[in-house]
Amino acid sequence: MIDYKLLEAFAMVVQEGGFEKAATLMNLTQSAVSQRVRLLEDRVGKILLSRTSPPQPTAAGQQLIKHYLQVRLLEDGLEEETSEANDSSPVRLAIGINADSLASWFLPAIGALLEDGKVLIDMHVDDQEQTHKLLRDGVVVGCISDMSSPMQGCKVEYLGSMKYRLLARPDFISKWFPDGFTASFAENAPAVMFNHKDMLHYKILQDVFGNVVKLRAVHYVPSIEQYIQMVRTGYAYGMIPDWQSEELRKNGELVEVHERAYDLVKHYWHCWNLESVPLKRLSSRLVREAKTVLV
Repeated sequence: MIDYKLLEAFAMVVQEGGFEKAATLMNLTQSAVSQRVRLLEDRVGKILLSRTSPPQPTAAGQQLIKHYLQVRLLEDGLEEETSEANDSSPVRLAIGINADSLASWFLPAIGALLEDGKVLIDMHVDDQEQTHKLLRDGVVVGCISDMSSPMQGCKVEYLGSMKYRLLARPDFISKWFPDGFTASFAENAPAVMFNHKDMLHYKILQDVFGNVVKLRAVHYVPSIEQYIQMVRTGYAYGMIPDWQSEELRKNGELVEVHERAYDLVKHYWHCWNLESVPLKRLSSRLVREAKTVLV
């Protein structure tokens, strides 16, 4: 039988990134929190926490945290149903999301759920190809991903697609692609990607040229605003979603590098398959509203 006081201390250390912050939130001393984590490890017979900065859960620790969060989510939903309207505590939902969705349609889609302060969100931003891992590891209760297959214990619903185009300034194209968009020119032209996990640019080049293109010059800019600024200033060419580039394409500031260099990135909502009222409410609204703004 798991002692949930010990498990709560362990989960708080991981969630808050340290023993001191966890102790403050739990109204305990740092020593007391540390003792609870050590006692939990003694009882399960495994190391659950890597004492790094910030502390990281081991594989066994991740499974315990996932179990703890699922139980908490069910309890929060039960409390909401059985308590008076003003008595229930806020429910915190950790969500994995790609930066483009967060910067465009996501918050307006769920905004009505946040108005009364009963639902709090904890966003974990990563590439749409990577958010699935956050859900698998129990870091989040739901995620927006480009993967269509549900993992064990989860369900999935299609949200819609976001169109991306490979864009650049006209003078950038004249300079770096003087004889057209070829694999050799694409290999040497400065490109911009969101982070090292971003594979969309590589995918588009492979779609156009039919083979893998090894890029020699890549900028990594993990900021939506600064990413597009890299392209607008002519420092690089890159994949930009239509919602962000529409006006820039209309006025000719940015143009498509190649007519076939685009992709419709499908977005899916994955979440734990739990009978949780807050999670069900979030999922229902998210799926409904996403289909009104995505392709």
